[in-house]
Amino acid sequence: MAKAQVPYLKQRYLEKVVPELRKSRGYANPHQVPTLVKIVLNSAFDAEADKAHTAEVVKEITKLAGQKPVVTKARKSVSNFKVREGMPLGCTVTLRGARMWDFLARLTLIALPMIRDFRGVSNRLDGQGNYSLGITDHTIFPETQADGSQRANIGLDISIVTTASSDDEARELLRLLGMPFRAVAAKAAEAAPAQA
Repeated sequence: MAKAQVPYLKQRYLEKVVPELRKSRGYANPHQVPTLVKIVLNSAFDAEADKAHTAEVVKEITKLAGQKPVVTKARKSVSNFKVREGMPLGCTVTLRGARMWDFLARLTLIALPMIRDFRGVSNRLDGQGNYSLGITDHTIFPETQADGSQRANIGLDISIVTTASSDDEARELLRLLGMPFRAVAAKAAEAAPAQA
């Protein structure tokens, strides 16, 4: 039986990121080095969307994730938003293991650089070492086809959960994994020569 191939990004993590983090942060044990736990993809759609649109969103998210998402439904009725209990409002999928590493590689190496006038992603984390970003157009991923049959571009939220205990650790981990963070204005100002 053939041995399963290690995803590219996981191999990079084991060979380059772990030694660099141990050196820069002074971890005594390799198990102290932060790692990825899971990536959660979430896409919401309009409460008045028909079944065809719901099925299309599920199909597109399935292409991106490599596994079928769960359709989330309203827990209670809200008349102001025209929502009835049990109406489908979105879909979500959690990636772990090889699919998680493959998705992050596609996101950082292929999809994000495809955005027009891309200058990097925000470097703000949630205070607990997790990172979230929103994508307004899913067609930046190579798995999707931007043809005339699609009614609209699908937006999605991507949440990357790590074992890091602080934002600085998580930011350094994600930067070493290839996340293209935007340069901080303050650091750019410090690097510029002082004007007299």
